[in-house]
Amino acid sequence: MKQADKTLLEQMAITESDAERRKSLLSFSAADAAWLARCRPVIETKIDALVDEFYEIQIRIPEVAQMIDGADTLARLRGMQRRYVLDLFGGSYGLDYISDRLGIGLAHKRIGVEPKFYLSAIHTLKCLLARLINEALPEAGARQATLAALDKLLLFDITLVFETYIGSLVSEVKAEKDKSLTYARTLEIKVMERTQQLERLARTDPLTGLLNTRFLTEMLEKILHRAQRHYDPVTFAYFDIDDFKKINDIEGHQRGDDVLRMIGDVFRKVSRAEDCCFRYGGDEFCIILTNCTESQASEIYMQRFNDALRQYRQDVTLSIGIFQTGPDHYDDPETVIRCADHRMYEAKRAFKSARQSSDT
Repeated sequence: MKQADKTLLEQMAITESDAERRKSLLSFSAADAAWLARCRPVIETKIDALVDEFYEIQIRIPEVAQMIDGADTLARLRGMQRRYVLDLFGGSYGLDYISDRLGIGLAHKRIGVEPKFYLSAIHTLKCLLARLINEALPEAGARQATLAALDKLLLFDITLVFETYIGSLVSEVKAEKDKSLTYARTLEIKVMERTQQLERLARTDPLTGLLNTRFLTEMLEKILHRAQRHYDPVTFAYFDIDDFKKINDIEGHQRGDDVLRMIGDVFRKVSRAEDCCFRYGGDEFCIILTNCTESQASEIYMQRFNDALRQYRQDVTLSIGIFQTGPDHYDDPETVIRCADHRMYEAKRAFKSARQSSDT
């Protein structure tokens, strides 16, 4: 059951035994209840005058007068105070009585009555009631017993009202804390998402959408270390677009950018999920292939890649240099990149020689 669906008694976990325990702590007994009940007829005859006098005193306090914002409010408060006083002398102080007192505490909190004004009102009421009891009960023993019982019951009421008042404050603080925590978590998620977005932007080439070279050596080093633990081969492929300058010179740089984007699309289409594809700079690209041999890489990127590339443009080719390291021996990242780069230039020289032969 939600907290809001529970009664005040359930929210405060007050049972019959708990109620009796609370009264016993204040030494409020059945005899005290009987003394108060005997005085009820006297209180009933004087109740209207008592309530009138009580509010005449209350509205002299500027802060209280400000809360009583009109005749309707005052009339409603008079009726509530009348019932409250009669209940004090009702003789029955079980769970129904306690529930009403808890409601008073909650109402005081909601309308903004500060504890100092509530205690002042209780003191005023006690003085007015004591005067009535002193006038109505000439016998000293009965008078003292009734006044003592009233003292205990008013203390009992105060504890109930303050527990509800404080409980309401605690609930408000908890609600604000939860709201702050929710906001902080939301803000944290937004910061984390923004940080991840910035990290992605920092790692990504804006033109092709591939990784940029800023983290190439770092990532290659991590992959090589992981491969050594599992004795897996790692292959590094280095690409360079053939005659890219001619494309820019003849078709324009905008068309050259389109070709670079096209290459990026082909890499994403052909690559495995675990492959790391980079734009190395200008018209050069490279890929780290984990757990992949040189022959497997050649099959993927010299056959499947070229087949995919021809679906975009027939006249664009790439020179590719492929270098494997591991599982018997692992080179450092710089050596791996340099060897693949060297093989790429060998492939480019072979391409230029073949083109020159076909031209002659």
